Amino acid sequence: MRTQFIHQFSYTPYAETGGRVVSIQSPATVANMVCGFDVLGFAVTDPYDEMHIRFTDTPGVTIVNLDAYDLPTQPEQNVAGAALLAMLDEVAEPIGLEVSIFKHIKPGSGVGSSAASAAGAVVAANRLFNDRFSKSDLVRFAMNGEKVASGVKHADNIAPCIYGGVTLIRSIFPLDIVELSAPPLYVTLVHPQIEVRTADARGILKQQVLLKDAIRQWGNIAGLVAGLLQGDYALIGRSLEDVLIEPVRSILIPGFADIKQQSREAGALGGGISGSGPSIFMLSKDEATAKDVEAAMHGIYEKLGLDHHTYVTTINHQGVKFIN
Repeated sequence: MRTQFIHQFSYTPYAETGGRVVSIQSPATVANMVCGFDVLGFAVTDPYDEMHIRFTDTPGVTIVNLDAYDLPTQPEQNVAGAALLAMLDEVAEPIGLEVSIFKHIKPGSGVGSSAASAAGAVVAANRLFNDRFSKSDLVRFAMNGEKVASGVKHADNIAPCIYGGVTLIRSIFPLDIVELSAPPLYVTLVHPQIEVRTADARGILKQQVLLKDAIRQWGNIAGLVAGLLQGDYALIGRSLEDVLIEPVRSILIPGFADIKQQSREAGALGGGISGSGPSIFMLSKDEATAKDVEAAMHGIYEKLGLDHHTYVTTINHQGVKFIN
């Protein structure tokens, strides 16, 4: 059956302390954008995590989980905690931070759950530090959280979460993030209720590729970037092709081929696996088409008898949002 996520968050932390609390909404993100493995990503308006952070008298990082996911509370093993520890290393003062996290983005869903926690934590903490650090610094800190989640520092979820919109990661070392403009786009997401761990999805990838496949992939990446900058929907659609990663990872996602085919038939420009999966995203020019795509996705998973969440949303050009 299809389920729609309803935001429910009424917890007001630390009201009795009188201390300053920074509260934020940290958005889900779609990494790779089909052909741009580890280099392209965008933020979406819905879903998002909600987080609150404050100073404490005890140096170090304290994690408070306000949801039912039972994620680690040891800061070194928690993506938000690892990101904050990296930030505190550069603050070079004995400071304590407590972060409370209510996750609406299910871990292992493929829409940047770990990135939302890591990025949201450092953006909120930076406000407590009177915005001492640049956005590039914040990405660098948050990448430590991604390393906890997947074993690799990557920024294709982190960067759009912090910068908003669509971002290109030209380089990780040194970090070089390029903000890309984009025409109006609607995003349809479906999350079949299975889990694909990022580390596992990376582990099955080929370590060598044919030159002809690499050339085709480079052309698609360049075409997609050009299509976004020029507002050329047809070019965007033609470029949403992956000949390297998707053929391997798609075997982990039930109904993937049917989702892709029927979404195209419903009018989508194209799409594919969101991050490492199992979520699938499709881009459309208008909301009506995006909802037709949602109906097609729903029909496929109804036939398979697989529970799923769907979202019809838009590109989030703000990134992490302050709510107090």
